[in-house]
Amino acid sequence: MIESARRSECEEIRVAPSGEPDENPKRSEDQTALFTEKGWLKILAQYRQPRAGRSAFELAVTVVPFALFWAAAWAAVHYSFWPGLILVVPAAAFLLRLFMIQHDCGHGSFFARRGVDDWVGRTIGILTLTPYDYWRRAHAEHHASAGNLDERGVGDIETLTIAEYNALSRWGRIGYRLYRHPIVMFGIGPAWLFLIKQRLPFGMMRSGALPWISTMATNLAIAAAAALLIWAVGIVPFLLVHLPIVLLAGAAGVWLFYVQHQFEETHWSKKPDWQFQHAALHGASHYDLPPVLRWITGNIGIHHVHHLSSRVPYYRLPEVLRDHPELADIGRITLMDSLRCVKLVLWDEQAKRLVSFRDAARLAAAR
Repeated sequence: MIESARRSECEEIRVAPSGEPDENPKRSEDQTALFTEKGWLKILAQYRQPRAGRSAFELAVTVVPFALFWAAAWAAVHYSFWPGLILVVPAAAFLLRLFMIQHDCGHGSFFARRGVDDWVGRTIGILTLTPYDYWRRAHAEHHASAGNLDERGVGDIETLTIAEYNALSRWGRIGYRLYRHPIVMFGIGPAWLFLIKQRLPFGMMRSGALPWISTMATNLAIAAAAALLIWAVGIVPFLLVHLPIVLLAGAAGVWLFYVQHQFEETHWSKKPDWQFQHAALHGASHYDLPPVLRWITGNIGIHHVHHLSSRVPYYRLPEVLRDHPELADIGRITLMDSLRCVKLVLWDEQAKRLVSFRDAARLAAAR
């Protein structure tokens, strides 16, 4: 799919012939090479090799703190020190980071050895309640079709165009409004996704037996791990500690996925206008988070670069922006900007931007 993208329809970005930013002020325009978005694939290829020692270190500094915070939260319950339950918040943060490692494993970019990545991802999936092979298939479809109006529905947050929304029945509109409400999207939605939906791999009927085997094996492993912990600490302490951790981490994960694609200047189009490189670079945001949040979220905010070259390990994404700062301003949204993205719910095919229900109503009246 990537190689079939037409060079002429991609936006050009000016860099030096070496692929590095042109820092020579004397270089003339004629001497400066023009790289299309497809050219960035070649530039980013040099960042795709993970470092085994760094990957092992990233795994260790995520698993160990998660286990310690979990144990400390349980100790707070055991000794009735209820303020100590605040420790579920950092535990949830490290569980979220574990999911980011699982995410890189799904792309084969964490250790770059498929067998190792797969088994690390499957093991983490027991903690994140995410069956690895089922999720990996769905996520691959998301990457292959992100921003394509003709191929929505798998691994995406449902996004309707203004025309599609207006064509719905009254109850259809109410349903879409409820689905898009923040309480449902970031409260009920994560609970439904991680506790219920991912227990059965619906939508993967044609993907062979692996998603089903992975899901059932993950469910059994989750049940076994939960039974062991309940035996060790008791069912009430287990639920008081682990359930909030999972729900907080799930809500944060859904929020990140939301703002990575649901921002005003995102990209949606139909074939033949849809091109992989352009959709990857402009249909995903650069969520410019503060350093601590950037670390906890595994640099997933550098999402436009990730979509363009998903084999770049997450800990190398900052290297890309350091070496190619021109990428930093593409699709950039700040933490404050992201809060305003919640109201953006419909795609305006004429203006090429996401709009709110209120804006869509105004546009309909004006047109």
